[in-house]
Amino acid sequence: MPKEASGQDMATPLSETKKAHSEPADQGRFRITPDVDDPRLTAPVTGVDHEGKPADIRVPTERPLTIFLNRQEIVTAMTIADYPDYLAVGYLLNQRMLTPEDRITGIDYDEDIDTVVVRTDRETDFEEKMKKRTQTSGCAQGTVFGDLMDHLDEVRLPDDAVVKTSWIYALSRQINQQPSLYLTAGAIHGCVLCEEDRPVAYMEDVGRHNAVDKIAGWMHLEGVTPRAKMFYTTGRLTSEMVIKTVQMGIPVLISRSGFTAWGVELAKETGLTLIGRAKGKRFVCVSGAERLVFDADPATAMDEPEHMRRKGSRGG
Repeated sequence: MPKEASGQDMATPLSETKKAHSEPADQGRFRITPDVDDPRLTAPVTGVDHEGKPADIRVPTERPLTIFLNRQEIVTAMTIADYPDYLAVGYLLNQRMLTPEDRITGIDYDEDIDTVVVRTDRETDFEEKMKKRTQTSGCAQGTVFGDLMDHLDEVRLPDDAVVKTSWIYALSRQINQQPSLYLTAGAIHGCVLCEEDRPVAYMEDVGRHNAVDKIAGWMHLEGVTPRAKMFYTTGRLTSEMVIKTVQMGIPVLISRSGFTAWGVELAKETGLTLIGRAKGKRFVCVSGAERLVFDADPATAMDEPEHMRRKGSRGG
């Protein structure tokens, strides 16, 4: 158990370690992105290629991060650990262990023992909730808790949200061209918070659920509301992705990848606009199509240059 969880002060308050995982200086349009130059996020690996020649590559790192809420251990996630504060807060929010009304009194991260503790002024005890864990289809051992489904019908997504097709094309182009850990090392998922045709916040991790939670935590701690926002992911649109997007109050979810049947069903039940297979000029909307505004001619939409495309955007 970390020292904070046992009532003692942790060695390093997160406010004093911000430099260790601060926002990159040059982010262009994005307010926050992964730092692709941070040597802690990737590691060199030497192998042999298809011709038998030595091959030097970089791969994403994985580290365990144990999240505590006050004195209670909640979960251990495998993560690149670049924004542990946002990941911890976002995870707890998306699991309904924190509420938007909770006052967070401290967030302490101990890099030596891979632990982050979120402290609130409300006494918390989730012993019963912890018995309802479900491992999700997300990579890096995603976990949700069984009672999340009980609260989905309480969420009301805004009826006045719109999605212009010109925004989808513009976002796809901008996100593909953004420097990323995916382009550097592969084997990683990206999630982007967007407003109209503008990407706002970009997070990556070995599990797409971690990337979602980082954005949720960033929104909460930085006071960013879900109004007029859209969520973009490079991963498949599963039930987990739909649940978390709805929990965050975001009415639109877009991906280059495909869908699962339960993901589509939940999107329809909650009124979420769900758009997948968004590759170049093409996309498929399987829920919430009434929000679409067809303001762009697909024939005029430009495909990204081959060398700038992510794997998910290649092909027809």
